[in-house]
Amino acid sequence: MFKNVFLAFIPLFVAVDAIGVLPIFVSLTEELDKKEKLKVIFQSITTAICLAIGFIFLGQAIFRFLNITVGDFMIAGGILLFCIAITDILNPVKKRRIPSKELGSVPLGTPLIVGPAVLTTSLIVMQQYGLAPTLIAVLANVLLAGVIFLFSHVAIKVLGEAGSRALSKIAALLLAAIAVMMVRRGILYFITSTI
Repeated sequence: MFKNVFLAFIPLFVAVDAIGVLPIFVSLTEELDKKEKLKVIFQSITTAICLAIGFIFLGQAIFRFLNITVGDFMIAGGILLFCIAITDILNPVKKRRIPSKELGSVPLGTPLIVGPAVLTTSLIVMQQYGLAPTLIAVLANVLLAGVIFLFSHVAIKVLGEAGSRALSKIAALLLAAIAVMMVRRGILYFITSTI
């Protein structure tokens, strides 16, 4: 059982990519106070866990019912992230792009913490290692992301104000690149599934 949990944890850790999402989290929450940040972290973890667990149990059935493919899901998530990134890059004055009430759910909870990569990986992992190890691995990865976000203030202290602004722009570029990658993978999914 422990071996299966560990084997399920590794690909999901790569798919969640909490360390890669950290600069984006810092960028999106830099204007929030500590209490608001904690609320956003809690909301993002709750959203991610509910979505991941719901998808593990109902994902394939919902996709079949709505006639949606994983490729559709990847492209939609990529377009959403790209819009957020472009708004961030082109906005000369730092203003709230996303209300803090929604920030934890979208884009942090989904598609950044639990997006198409995590959802598809969880389905594959479940087939290989079983339901219980997959659920434990998903929960562990999402909670780990929450812990990493919780200590993001350490990164901000190290960077300072100028470094934080530079990180914000780099994070927006990374977000745009992640978005393009998701769209590309969605298109490749269509190509490979029709051949």
